[in-house]
Amino acid sequence: MSDGSAPIRILAVDDHVLVRQGIAVLIDSEPGLTLVAEASNGREAIQQFRAHRPDITLMDLQMPEMNGLDAIIAIRAEFPDAKIVTNRILGPLFSQRIFQAYSQGTLGFE
Repeated sequence: MSDGSAPIRILAVDDHVLVRQGIAVLIDSEPGLTLVAEASNGREAIQQFRAHRPDITLMDLQMPEMNGLDAIIAIRAEFPDAKIVTNRILGPLFSQRIFQAYSQGTLGFE
């Protein structure tokens, strides 16, 4: 950032590599943002969150191995102030997943 403040550090979590690459391109194009890590499932998200302590995590809810909701619950249990935004929600469980994600402290979705 031009004013000398630290950039906003972001963790991108999505099981689709093309989505993560797209997020990386968008983040890299914005001054003041930096992508500190990526993860392809909930387990990796927890590991990367512990390692990097990002300012914001962009979390897909539907992923293999461990879904985003379970990862949100685990991360917020250990880091209650974690800022997590769900970034993609598809499928028939949309409203239920949204309610569950908000009840676990997610900030929003896009």
